[in-house]
Amino acid sequence: MKVLIAVGGGGHFSPALAVIEQMPKEWEVLLVGRKHTFEGDSALSLEYQTAQRLNLPFETITTGRLQRKFTKHTFSSLLKLPVGFTQAQKILNTYQPDVVLSFGGYVAIPIVLAAAMKRVPTVIHEQTLHAGLSNKFASRFATKICVSWEESLPYFPQNKTVLTGNPLRKEFILGTREQGSGTSKKDSSLIYITGGSGGAHGINVLIEGCLTELLEKYTIIHQTGDAKEFGDFARLEKQKMKLPASLQKKYILKKFLTADEVLNNLLQADLVISRSGINTVTELLYLGKPSLLIPLPYGQHNEQLSNAQFVQKIGLAEIVDQLETTSEQLLQKVTQMFISLESYKNHKEEAKKLIHLDAAEKIIKEVEYAKETRISA
Repeated sequence: MKVLIAVGGGGHFSPALAVIEQMPKEWEVLLVGRKHTFEGDSALSLEYQTAQRLNLPFETITTGRLQRKFTKHTFSSLLKLPVGFTQAQKILNTYQPDVVLSFGGYVAIPIVLAAAMKRVPTVIHEQTLHAGLSNKFASRFATKICVSWEESLPYFPQNKTVLTGNPLRKEFILGTREQGSGTSKKDSSLIYITGGSGGAHGINVLIEGCLTELLEKYTIIHQTGDAKEFGDFARLEKQKMKLPASLQKKYILKKFLTADEVLNNLLQADLVISRSGINTVTELLYLGKPSLLIPLPYGQHNEQLSNAQFVQKIGLAEIVDQLETTSEQLLQKVTQMFISLESYKNHKEEAKKLIHLDAAEKIIKEVEYAKETRISA
């Protein structure tokens, strides 16, 4: 079987990789996605770098998206829409997939449209608690729609929607079992700070403003990303060099992290400070990890805020508003959470029950059914 997998980057890539890991070895896979993390930025995307490292066939697509706010890239982005569709047609004509599997994001739209024109069955997967804009559009052409949460079911046609769960990578699940709860001896409590694969400038700036005070109490692993527009990593590295040697040792600064490093950091952390993308939320729920969540302020339909509120309702997290929070207030919130850390951990088992560990297998079955549908048509 030949499967073309469309990945929109960021949070759309992690579940795609989880499914690829468990696909039958004889299946052929082609990934289609973006080459660069941000529009107009030279930083290579995590999905492109990972595909290169794992030797996965990867075709890049240059398409546009309707942006949520006007930027210097708005007009050039709109002009790329027909370019992306033409590229998608060419990729499908060359690769001739049996099924298209889309994980959403703006990159997926031209692929799904081109597949519909060629009558190639399409399975889409929705990671969020609601419905992403691209998947809502793509659902009109999809053979099957897989959703991650019960809350997503009302957003799609009942007759072709199935609850599969949001796939966790196999190595994440196995690594968790092998490494245990992560309660190894540490000199001080550990905070893991992450903005996701591309980093988060807003979080980086908040941490920068209270870095010394945090390091006086805690060890910090901080993943900044590598957006050239902001230069956060370089700036924080300079700030680190100005710290006393005793505090420098407690500040581990990274642009990017491997999957193994992410898992190890999550297991060892006493508190996680992060965005609230749905894949991050899925991992935090599975691990039952106390978290301070800082939702992306400009997400569509406040998607990350909804995710954060979902975790907060379970009792595992607190939320701060990036636009209304100062570094001093962030420091106060961290201090308060550490005082009550055990009360958050009491909700660990409740959180873990929400995760479907067989999600990848369920999605693979839907891909198989979709191919059978094409053959019998």
